[in-house]
Amino acid sequence: MLLELKVKNFALIDELSMQFTEGLNILSGETGAGKSIIIDAVNMAIGERADREFVRSGCNKCTVQAVFKASKNSVIFERIDELGIEKNEEEIIILMREIYSNGRSVCRINGIIVTRGALKSVSEKLIDIHGQHNHQSLLNQNSHIDILDSFGGKAIQKQAIKVASKYATLELLKKQLNEISVDEKERMRKIDMLKFQAQEIDESNLTIQEEEDLNKQKKLVLNAEKIYSALANSYEKLADSDLNSSILDDLTFITHNLGDVKTFDPELKKFYDSFEEVQYKLQDLAWEIREYKEQVEFDPNILDEIEERLDVINRLKRKYGISVEEILVYREKIVSELEDLINSKAKIDEIKGEVENSEIELEKLSIALSETRKLVAITLDKSLMKILKELNMKKVSFSIAIKQLQTENSKYKLTSKGIDSVTFLISTNVGEPLKPLSKVASGGEMSRIMLALKTILADTDKIPCLIFDEIDTGVSGRTAQIVGEKLYQISRNHQVICITHLPQIACLADSHFLIEKIENETATKTKINRLSKNKIVHEIGRLLGGKLTEITLKHAEEMIDQACLRKK
Repeated sequence: MLLELKVKNFALIDELSMQFTEGLNILSGETGAGKSIIIDAVNMAIGERADREFVRSGCNKCTVQAVFKASKNSVIFERIDELGIEKNEEEIIILMREIYSNGRSVCRINGIIVTRGALKSVSEKLIDIHGQHNHQSLLNQNSHIDILDSFGGKAIQKQAIKVASKYATLELLKKQLNEISVDEKERMRKIDMLKFQAQEIDESNLTIQEEEDLNKQKKLVLNAEKIYSALANSYEKLADSDLNSSILDDLTFITHNLGDVKTFDPELKKFYDSFEEVQYKLQDLAWEIREYKEQVEFDPNILDEIEERLDVINRLKRKYGISVEEILVYREKIVSELEDLINSKAKIDEIKGEVENSEIELEKLSIALSETRKLVAITLDKSLMKILKELNMKKVSFSIAIKQLQTENSKYKLTSKGIDSVTFLISTNVGEPLKPLSKVASGGEMSRIMLALKTILADTDKIPCLIFDEIDTGVSGRTAQIVGEKLYQISRNHQVICITHLPQIACLADSHFLIEKIENETATKTKINRLSKNKIVHEIGRLLGGKLTEITLKHAEEMIDQACLRKK
């Protein structure tokens, strides 16, 4: 159940904290007081799409936190474990959402940052919200099959998953078949083109490091004269015997002189050893410079060969990839494609066989799913009729039509949901034929049908908390009282939070909250208070007649007393 809702800087709400109770929690208030803001806040907490417009004017971010208590055996903890979130001994689950003015949002479960998808996967097991416009989904026939499958629970869900998976496999096979099923002329043209491309790449004998090595070699050849001159001058200074005195000659002289006196003092020996080491290193360096110098070539033909090879690589890069690596990857791709085209006849026959087998398997799975739906539809029909009669729709007839879709060739039309088209049919008056729900039901009837469906599905899905936002749309009088009694009945097994403007429903509350809009010269705020017994009487009186008089207050007290008797 939802224990607490904390909201800060959200729309007209500066800061509030609401502690809900078990049973039926009623929220009421004047039109425009901000009742819908509470629903918006809960929607944000459970992972619905964030909107920066919810951030209170002048604030950087808004925060919404919903605190739930879940039962030990609840499937919700399986999902919590999958997400790697630690459970606590109190069985408390805290969903939190921060929405920033720049549009960014952060989701948390028990303090751990999670994705919005993860947040929704947890919240959908905790709470179900029926907004005042949700009953419009009943007008969309495509949603009827989903409602039926939801009622079917695991019996249908396992079959539906298999059907959807097999359908996805079938679509993938059909896509593969379309990709290789080209006419013979086009196939041969493509084979010739791919053969030419593969041959052109193969004949170039590309290697991964070749381009880099060629560019280095090109740089050396272009600067060969400068390199040779620098090395020759360096060698001449180091060791050329044609000079009066080279660096090595001078070092030899120094080393010889120090050698004559090195035995007289350890410091002199250290000098001698250091100069001797430098002499040997410079001799080695001079030899290496001479060797490198001898290898420097000025041959312009070498530069032509390098340029010609780089031209080949650049031409291939323009056609097949921006680097040698990409060209070689492309080569592997076209060789594979070429093999598929050469062997396409056999491949086409193979995939056609797989498509045929998949269609047969999908058809079998879909027929089995359809049969299960028919059985589930009978149970849903009976359950719904029972509740609708409790909701003062005693003359209503309801039926679920399941039609198996077919193609022009009288074969089953296979879809990701099987072969069925599901339509809810209703007759609201005795003697009238059953017609599609969208063409018959009024707004008030739609509200009651949705209330009945939510009641049934909540029991199936074991959702602990249900929120109804003005479920009483289009109802009044005795029907409103019956709707209220039904909500109270549901609240014995589920926590129910209901926004209403009808006194017949509000008087049945276990907890009653009043939503008010407070205005001053500088700001407008929404305020929520849990009402005491005396204030509940005043609020029921306001709902009865707007203006409080002794008569309306007395009437309100009578309604509350009668409601207490009905509860018992």
